[in-house]
Amino acid sequence: MSLQVEKLEKNMAKLTVEVSAEEFDKALTAAYNKNKGRFNIPGFRKGKAPQAMIEKMYGAGVLYEDAINEALDATYGNAAEESGLEIVSRPEIDIVQVEKGKTLIYTATVAVKPDVTLGEYKGIEVTRASADVTDEDIDAELKRVQEQNSRLITVEDRAVEDGDQTVIDFEGFVDGKPFEGGKGEDYPLTIGTHSFIDTFEDQLIGKNIGEACEVNVTFPNEYHATELAGKPALFKVTVKEIKKKELPELNDEFASEVSEFETLEEYKNDIREKVASRKEKAAATENEDRVVEKVIENASMEIPEAMIESQLNNMVNDYARRMESQGLSLDQYMKFTGMTIEVLREQMKPQALKRIQTRLVLEAVAKTEGLTASDEAVEKEIASMAEAYRMEVSQVKEFMGEAGLEQMKEDLAVQEAVDFLVAEAKLV
Repeated sequence: MSLQVEKLEKNMAKLTVEVSAEEFDKALTAAYNKNKGRFNIPGFRKGKAPQAMIEKMYGAGVLYEDAINEALDATYGNAAEESGLEIVSRPEIDIVQVEKGKTLIYTATVAVKPDVTLGEYKGIEVTRASADVTDEDIDAELKRVQEQNSRLITVEDRAVEDGDQTVIDFEGFVDGKPFEGGKGEDYPLTIGTHSFIDTFEDQLIGKNIGEACEVNVTFPNEYHATELAGKPALFKVTVKEIKKKELPELNDEFASEVSEFETLEEYKNDIREKVASRKEKAAATENEDRVVEKVIENASMEIPEAMIESQLNNMVNDYARRMESQGLSLDQYMKFTGMTIEVLREQMKPQALKRIQTRLVLEAVAKTEGLTASDEAVEKEIASMAEAYRMEVSQVKEFMGEAGLEQMKEDLAVQEAVDFLVAEAKLV
């Protein structure tokens, strides 16, 4: 393998990799062994036809795709390491030359970690975040506990109201015809959550149990199902059940049931202490964010678009995993909300950029100030992980490996940079 590195504008680079004809032939052989069972060649049992016969029957290029993938897997990692670049995106691969018996040539265009020029970062002046506890905070916490301890009461003597939990049957029509995914039976729907498109839920207010009604809505222009995007739809809906939430009364009895305290006043005092602790932690985090944001504003860096795209991919994948942990696939979520991946990515883009800027600036501060993670801090973090995952410290270290431990050290150094900036800042 040979490598050429070309620096491009905006922190991009192009790696040109040449894989020898001999190595590419080995990749072709690996592709043949992987795929030979797929070919039916007259005169040979399935999977027994020689490579040369398959290439003669189907053309020399029949194995190229898998062979190229074999060659990429075998060479790109080494090429990236040999380049000496800090690559921060997936490579965009372009095949320059592919032919049996010849050198395979491909290029990999990648984003390179940008340099950061720090501006003023010591003695940053920001407004201190408030940690004051108000009566409204206490009332909100009491309301939350009330909600947790509420009960659902079946309603039969009135129509649907905002906030009710209903069960409905529905079927949707566009241009007078039912559409795929537009029908549901015994579907639970809480009025006011706006989990359905447009004004669907609002139009159920005032409807009675057993009453069939028609709901007219319009699909969003960027709806994930393009055949429905922007189109008006009619839903035939029947309300089958109505339930309302009944909240317990706030009194001493309520306090004794939901806490260790006998009176509501004692319970409120306890809530005040816990809310104060929570708000102090939130204020500390907000102070950190304000200081770091100011340091970012004072710094300069050029973020390559490919780096942002890579961060977006990670964020969307994390979002999908969170959805799945709640029993909902990302596709289902998109369907119910009318969202599209493109819109989701666009909404996430500012956050992706902020994450990148934050990390780069804090790494630059840590490097400039010589901030590193001490062995004691690393051992403490590993011990904390071991306790959380109920593992031995040695098991955690083995599981993480050298790369994981280095990443941990970098993360701890970044937190050191945050602590340093806040300690140096002027909170007014």
